[in-house]
Amino acid sequence: MNLDNLEAFVYVVHYGSFNKAADALFLSQPSVTARIQSLERDLDCQLFDRMGKKINLTDKGQRFLPDAQQILRIYQSSKQHLHRAAEVTGELRIDCTISVSNYIIPQILPRIKEEFPEVDIRLTTAASDFILRRVLSNESDLGLVRNVIHPQIHSLKLLEDPIKLFVYEGHPFTKLESVSAELLSNEPFIFFECGSLDWVRIQRSFENLTEPPRINYQVDNLETAKKLVMNRAGICFLPELCAKKEIQEGRLIPVPVPEISGNALHTHIISRIGESTSLAKAFLAAGREALLH
Repeated sequence: MNLDNLEAFVYVVHYGSFNKAADALFLSQPSVTARIQSLERDLDCQLFDRMGKKINLTDKGQRFLPDAQQILRIYQSSKQHLHRAAEVTGELRIDCTISVSNYIIPQILPRIKEEFPEVDIRLTTAASDFILRRVLSNESDLGLVRNVIHPQIHSLKLLEDPIKLFVYEGHPFTKLESVSAELLSNEPFIFFECGSLDWVRIQRSFENLTEPPRINYQVDNLETAKKLVMNRAGICFLPELCAKKEIQEGRLIPVPVPEISGNALHTHIISRIGESTSLAKAFLAAGREALLH
């Protein structure tokens, strides 16, 4: 059985989309489709029910998923132990943005420590531009930031986190399957201002409206933005990962807005070219595995 096919299967399940899985794996959508079809031939069963753009696991697909995840976990763990780089000793200096520190790092660092128990980890939070300067000056080994392009930087995509509209429990929008941009003009908005969140692209979705949404609160902290929504001060566009707990508890409800679909917060792992590259790849593998579970 081909491990690449297993990986494609797990990623499609995780992202709920062939296209998003392809982006995360740096493949084309037809390549991911071909891998799933190959896996289905190997298993002699259908893993997904495909209904237009929607996909659902079949009963056999649901039964196979835990086994596929376990196989990949064992493979990744064995690979890391066999190829643990000599440089991965002593202290590992990691810089990340505040949002990454709050919602991604707690899931990843325990897995990294499991893979590299001899490493002591020092974590610092800062803005993406400052992190880039620290990585370039060798003050930090790895940075977790929005995508940056620099001739001396090696960048690996760790996560694509969809940006969605969130409303509070009992809001009229919760009764709708989706909300058009026109309906947003009468709603008080909380604007989470962050360099990594491309608000400009979202604003462009409302440029043709007679009355664009009005921003009542402008904040630079995700927790503040979430609490303002839950206290019924307004509604807000937020990265989905930061609201995972509140969604499960029913305190924040995501509402589809077709005009802004496709916008996402991208987190990349950066390191200096030629330095800590193997460490960055190890961090990426452990990080992706941790976020899938």
